[in-house]
Amino acid sequence: MHVIPIKIAKVRPFTDLLALLNRSLAQLREGSIVAITSKLVSISQGRMVKMGEVKKQELIEREADFFLAGKTRYHLTLTIKDSLLIPAAGIDESNGGGYYILWPDDPQGVANQVRAHLARQWKLKAVGVMITDSKTTPLRRGTTGVAIAHSGFAALRSYIGKPDLFGRKLKVTKANILDGLAAAAVLVMGEGSERIPLAVIEDVAFVDFQRRNPVRRELADLRIPLEDDLYAPLLKATPWRRGQGE
Repeated sequence: MHVIPIKIAKVRPFTDLLALLNRSLAQLREGSIVAITSKLVSISQGRMVKMGEVKKQELIEREADFFLAGKTRYHLTLTIKDSLLIPAAGIDESNGGGYYILWPDDPQGVANQVRAHLARQWKLKAVGVMITDSKTTPLRRGTTGVAIAHSGFAALRSYIGKPDLFGRKLKVTKANILDGLAAAAVLVMGEGSERIPLAVIEDVAFVDFQRRNPVRRELADLRIPLEDDLYAPLLKATPWRRGQGE
């Protein structure tokens, strides 16, 4: 697997994302996956709020699906947004130039649109797209990448019913191809002033490409209802308050 970083100039709000991709990407190969940061998508959509015009906590409660009220750690509010446990509903201050950058609008729709565009533009049969973000992991320091939307390839690989090394059939194991790729892409893109909001992943023989957008069943399979989650005893005991994001 090769992850190729794509460095670009600073992006202004309401930049045409498809035109930017045309300018920034060299010839794409069959079997490539293009990773795009959620921040780049948000800026292209103008999903930005000037600091000082509204309190950040008000934004968090407006954008979050659920939030933990009155309790912060490192000045961050713990939230649930689009079935992800993340701080501050994905609102970012870094590299915002005095603006809060919000979660992108309809990231799945953006991923679908970009995949179709890349397939037409470069005449590709097998091409994938991911919209990526960063997240923290409980009991671990540092951030890692995660995908908030994808198109053009299977996000999960099921091992259920397949034998392990000693012939024991696996019962619940599914490999999360999507977030594994996102973690690699975000690692290469960086978290600071690198100006690398794009990456192209090549030579991914383990990826099952699809010449279509993910269907509703596939998207639902990525998400675990809170009550069915392995961590349900912790999550259900948390006094979540409903935000306005749902």
